[in-house]
Amino acid sequence: KNMKNNSIKYILIALVLSLGTSASAQITTLGSLFYQNQYLGNPAMAGVDQGFKAGLGLNRQWSEVPGAPSAQFLTIANGSNKVGYGLNLYNDKAGLLKRTRVMATYAYHLPLNAKNDQLHFGLSLGALSERITIEDINNNPSDIAAQRFNDRGAVFDGDFGAAYTSGGLNLQVALPNLKNFLKKERYNTVNWNTFFTAASYKFAMGGNGNGIEPKVVYRGVRGYDDVIDAGVNFTFLSDKLNATAVYHSTESVSFGMGLNIKQLNVLAIYS
Repeated sequence: KNMKNNSIKYILIALVLSLGTSASAQITTLGSLFYQNQYLGNPAMAGVDQGFKAGLGLNRQWSEVPGAPSAQFLTIANGSNKVGYGLNLYNDKAGLLKRTRVMATYAYHLPLNAKNDQLHFGLSLGALSERITIEDINNNPSDIAAQRFNDRGAVFDGDFGAAYTSGGLNLQVALPNLKNFLKKERYNTVNWNTFFTAASYKFAMGGNGNGIEPKVVYRGVRGYDDVIDAGVNFTFLSDKLNATAVYHSTESVSFGMGLNIKQLNVLAIYS
């Protein structure tokens, strides 16, 4: 009995540590959502640009620390005739906790006038799966507590977003994790986004595709102070080259460089 209680205690401690590192991963969010792939933060931005667009990304933190947070994503979006469709696959792991989220998105882009001012609405629906990686448990991998956690299966989830664009102006608001928002249920005591808002304006600089776009993002994370991100993105050479810098109220800074090669956009960000 004592061995069983100790085993459960170790698993719970490991899970709490996992939640802490996973929350840090949530706060240090994917850098490309600020400018290059805004669909990651708001379903209303799926298909906002006409045509097909796919994105693939990797986020890795504290690479020297065992169990350090890591995340991968794949987004596919297509926009035509005021309608956008998207698919968003997201996977992250921190400590013993692994999460996989699959969302299908429908977005509608409503023109308001001849100046191409638009309202955008988007809804994502799908499933979230959370599990403890039993194979990583050092104490007793067959413990019943970990198995029961994994027996919960996937849960239904979704995101809702809206945006307004007018020339260089871009205003956004999104409610992620709708299951938590509507039913006040939580998969964890911490580590889920409560809201996402953003405002930016892109200024042209002397032609030739040069531009500067300052942006402010205000977002909430359950169990933590709200996070403010203030950034700026520079574009050069007909948008073939870009440079990004973002300050986060978590007292960190992210720097990034991007290169557009025909239809391929490569972005690297260091925080």
